[in-house]
Amino acid sequence: MAHTTVISDGSPYEDKNELATTKDGNATLKTRGIPFSRKISYAVGGMPYQMTANAKGFFLQIFLLDVVQMGAFYASLILFLGRAWDAITDPLVGYMVIKSGRTRIGKLIPWIVFSMPLGVLAYIMMWFTPQESMSPSSSFFWFFIWSCLFDAFMTCYHVPYSSLNMFLGGDQKDRDSATGYRMGMEVFATLAGATIQGQIVGVYHAKSAQVCSQLNYSEASLRNVSSPLTDTLQNTRRAYVLAALVLGGIYFLCCVVLFLGVKEQLAPLSTLDRIRMPYLAGMKMVVGHTPYVKLVFGFLFASLAFQMAQGNFALFCTHAAGLGAYFQHLVLILLTAATLSIPLWQTLLLRLGKKTTLYIGLCMYAPALVIIASIQSNLPVFIIMSVISGSSLSALYLLPWSMLPDVVDDFKVKNPTSTDLEPMFYSCYVFFNKFGGGMSVGISTLALHFAGYKPGACRQNPAVITALRVLFAPVPVVLLLIGLVLFYFYPINEERRGQIQKELQKAEKVDGNQEMEVVGL
Repeated sequence: MAHTTVISDGSPYEDKNELATTKDGNATLKTRGIPFSRKISYAVGGMPYQMTANAKGFFLQIFLLDVVQMGAFYASLILFLGRAWDAITDPLVGYMVIKSGRTRIGKLIPWIVFSMPLGVLAYIMMWFTPQESMSPSSSFFWFFIWSCLFDAFMTCYHVPYSSLNMFLGGDQKDRDSATGYRMGMEVFATLAGATIQGQIVGVYHAKSAQVCSQLNYSEASLRNVSSPLTDTLQNTRRAYVLAALVLGGIYFLCCVVLFLGVKEQLAPLSTLDRIRMPYLAGMKMVVGHTPYVKLVFGFLFASLAFQMAQGNFALFCTHAAGLGAYFQHLVLILLTAATLSIPLWQTLLLRLGKKTTLYIGLCMYAPALVIIASIQSNLPVFIIMSVISGSSLSALYLLPWSMLPDVVDDFKVKNPTSTDLEPMFYSCYVFFNKFGGGMSVGISTLALHFAGYKPGACRQNPAVITALRVLFAPVPVVLLLIGLVLFYFYPINEERRGQIQKELQKAEKVDGNQEMEVVGL
């Protein structure tokens, strides 16, 4: 039966655990699993972040350079400074979340619900070009401000959402299952987002590529083609706004599903209460936890590798591989493979353990990148390598995020008096991921600027082509190898996970006895 727990602020909290009687006649708490409907609702709530993040990751660079026709230097500033701002807001929002009090609908859910309308508005405005021709400074500030606003509102959505994993109820195995559903839905969201964005705007990118392919670069041909290119550019700008409206609508619906289907549940050694620990003290405890540091930096370098290749994929296909008319289809193939691979990695995770499965998944990525960068205009080979890359991408989605709750549990066992720091763990984790993404796209675009990239040009000089090849394969491969070395020293294996689970069960039993004393049992 359910019982009511009275927490420190005096408000009642409906706990879905059941009372059970042991052989010696003592009462104890028996943890119920997470209902399937709650897992699905929680998983759906993760879709907006992945849809919008991947739309930005695949399309924002080419949008700024070839659609807005912004200089590569200004574009690099937006991509790098915007992601740096996005990264900085994560630990700050995480701290504000843990300092906030509980409401009737919970502690984390209000952040998700009230940030959503502002996030939708900022996302749409980020893809809107207000004038036919803007000065470089006006264009820079317009897109930079809206990009920063969207990232801030999305942080207010995503940090509490990520922390919600620890408050779904159930035990470690239930949370791993919920994480599997979440990652499957998020990879599907990347597929849906890329499908929507790619199919709406991709047709106009294909028309531009077709017009460019017909040029012989004589003076007469340049005059004749200027009007079709201008018309296509205006249609492309409108298409980006339409895609943003569609994704914004999905963002709203996913938030509604999350709000209706998920109620926060207490976790062992957690109270969901307002903490009074200073920000720097809490941050020091989080970054001082050795397993967390090794997992975070391994994830940082692996994510850097994937985001470096992802951010340059559209430009690489357009200018280096001669497949600009097909890049949106290659993105769909890659993300479809990622979606279908999630059950495979979840199965291997249960049989081989998280660390071993992670190594298998990430090691597939490097050969695929090298082969893609070594060939040109070979669509069948690109398709095969995109499938392999997508499968490896799903391992990066699933495994590090399923390992993070283990690190949080390890911290709680070792520091039982330091409760309710989960949002700070998750916000710092997202911080390093976003910081890595900002570095990858900023450095990439700056490198293209120094190589002589010409916005809107049909053909780029050989230095730009060489830079794209280097940024797409050698650099990501080196970053991935560094990440694999760091993951090797990650200390929480399957044996340690079992020990953590036993210690949490002991702590939960103690908490359960205290709760029963409170309610008079």
